[in-house]
Amino acid sequence: LLLYFINKCFSHFLPSFPENKILVAQHPLLIVANQTATLVCNYTYNGTGKEFRASLHKGTDSSVEVCFISWNTTIINNNSNKEFNCQGDRDKNKVIFNLWNMNANQTDIYFCKIEVMYPPPYVYNEKSNGTVIHVKGKLRNLTPIQIQEPQSTISLWILTTVTGILALYSMLITAACINYWQKSKNKKYHQSDYMNMTPRHPIYQKNKGYPSYAPTRDYTAYRS
Repeated sequence: LLLYFINKCFSHFLPSFPENKILVAQHPLLIVANQTATLVCNYTYNGTGKEFRASLHKGTDSSVEVCFISWNTTIINNNSNKEFNCQGDRDKNKVIFNLWNMNANQTDIYFCKIEVMYPPPYVYNEKSNGTVIHVKGKLRNLTPIQIQEPQSTISLWILTTVTGILALYSMLITAACINYWQKSKNKKYHQSDYMNMTPRHPIYQKNKGYPSYAPTRDYTAYRS
């Protein structure tokens, strides 16, 4: 008990050393034009850890672990999410994540996480500001909601189009019938107005033997 109080008293006069802490710095924006990205996670650590783990996380809530790398003094391990092509590498005070075959759907914010696994105590960095990786290109694997209209809207559009086509077709047929009827009526009217103006002899003169062009003689002049 006496030793406990002595240590307690001396602890107020001993200098306090800062606790183990990890700080991470990332570039705020990374634009990817050739489907390949290199994200560098710079970190500082003031402890004496021997086994580390560094991981890359996707999304504002860091819900998706893209890949990680773990190491100690002699061994390095790598692992990647099956939906990503990612590999980590370490250097002095930095971890480098290389990503390739990226597509526009993978545009998001990415966070680096550094952990001290051994010896205790377990330490990891506070969440950094992250790096926005913008992958240029066409989006793939879009959900049906983004590329399709609601079924009711499509059905209404088809019904409206078919109704319009039928109405136009009916109008054309009606106009053609009216035009044909008017032409037929005008043709009959002109045929009924035509009269044969060729002069004809009376019926009683047809058998007298006179030429059709000779005038009829008047015999009353010879009786006197």
